[in-house]
Amino acid sequence: MILIQSNAASLARWERLSDEQRTDFGRGHKKLTEELAASGHLVSSEGLADPKLARHVSLRDGKVMTTDGPYAEAKEHLAGFYVVDCADFDEAVGIAARVPDVRLGGEVEVRPVFDLNQIG
Repeated sequence: MILIQSNAASLARWERLSDEQRTDFGRGHKKLTEELAASGHLVSSEGLADPKLARHVSLRDGKVMTTDGPYAEAKEHLAGFYVVDCADFDEAVGIAARVPDVRLGGEVEVRPVFDLNQIG
């Protein structure tokens, strides 16, 4: 899974982009998604809405509790993701290097997805 985080630095980079650069950025994500689908690597990919729209859900004494976002203690938030099917970790890293956020000077996290079938 390729996790795209947003933080103060990435937001500052975004603010410096022209409208044309922002459009190109979005087109870059669309193009990468199309390329990964065509190559058979894409399992799923989505951008996520603003964290202000988030809700944390928990249980307290059997009752569902929700807390509205955003959360002041969070220095970054998950902005989107790609789930890719790769032969190995190095291939996933190569795909991650193509994510538009990386090309703008940011970084993404590559993490294997835990296979629940491993649990007896």
